[in-house]
Amino acid sequence: MIDSIELFCGAGGLALGLQKAGLNHKALFEWDKCSCDNIDANISRGFNLVSDWNVFNIDVRSVDYKSYRGNIDVVSGGPPCQPFSLGGKAKANNDARDMWPEAIRAVREILPKAFIFENVKGLLRPAFSDYFNYILLQLQYPTIVRESEEWSEHYLKLKNLDDTNIPEGETYSIQYRLVNVADYGVPQSRFRVIIVGFRKNLHTSYAFPEPLCSKDALLYDKWVSGTYWKEHGLEQPQCGITQQKLNRLRSNPPKLKRWRTVRDAIADLPSPENYNGKEYTNHEYRAGAKSYAGHSGSVLDEPSKTIKAGVHGVPGGENMVVLDDGSIRYYTVRESARIQTFDDEYIFAGPWGEAMRQIGNAVPVKLAEIVGNSVVEELERL
Repeated sequence: MIDSIELFCGAGGLALGLQKAGLNHKALFEWDKCSCDNIDANISRGFNLVSDWNVFNIDVRSVDYKSYRGNIDVVSGGPPCQPFSLGGKAKANNDARDMWPEAIRAVREILPKAFIFENVKGLLRPAFSDYFNYILLQLQYPTIVRESEEWSEHYLKLKNLDDTNIPEGETYSIQYRLVNVADYGVPQSRFRVIIVGFRKNLHTSYAFPEPLCSKDALLYDKWVSGTYWKEHGLEQPQCGITQQKLNRLRSNPPKLKRWRTVRDAIADLPSPENYNGKEYTNHEYRAGAKSYAGHSGSVLDEPSKTIKAGVHGVPGGENMVVLDDGSIRYYTVRESARIQTFDDEYIFAGPWGEAMRQIGNAVPVKLAEIVGNSVVEELERL
């Protein structure tokens, strides 16, 4: 049994994927009451993956992690991304919502065998490069605590550190990767930074999971083999790529699986207009979708645009879909959840805007499971 705790669990996307990979969550911490209530609703409904979860509606700054040392193998979480988001104010460490110091404190107080953290692509912006490297160094040397100095002074201290006298049990080997979740079977184009660390005294040889899917494979299945259209019972339309690209695909067929599309994710769902069935929860139609410049929906036969949270749940075109007849409508909550690879049995109990916010902030469950599997496999080899 690989025991874990998770910080900033939100709607549970990362935690669900890691649970599927074999982690046993002993505690999950989240300050947002609506997110906690939603997980509790799934516990009450008997959703099997969360039945044993202990969710604490609490500010992580008040949590004492020392009691978990020696009992927890993995620490995971997605520190709030707004300080680094391309859609936010991008204040980084000057933003009061920057919770990286708390993630690092959890690692320091527990010294787990491994950790898994997720964040937005904006974390890698050139303007944040020093602070990102500072985050990595703190995760590498979590017991070298910042005292009264400025973060930049502590950063220089860590950069120039002679670690020969630091026990390997207090330092970490770290890898990070910018991934497009579409490359891992998620029907969505969504770039995220994943950071994985293992305690150095374990002497692991961890390798981040390589992509499983590709855009070229989707193009091949559409325009060379035609299997994509056949799978969906559709007539193949006029070729949508250049002859040069077509020739290249024919001479060098892709070896990976194809990207999954919006149609792959939602085609078997009934139209939400006038849907009154009970088979699918959270599949209610929402009127009012409009398309204009910079605000257009996702097309059915490509991965979805990034599902975003927005300030009030729906930021715009990213949460709309263009149907076969050219009309547009908002994704239902269930469709958005599918695009984030939540199970259909996992419900979103709050109002539409709140549900969309939670889904937009979540880590895709499938990506979390794949990364989790790679960490679990490494730990099981020890």
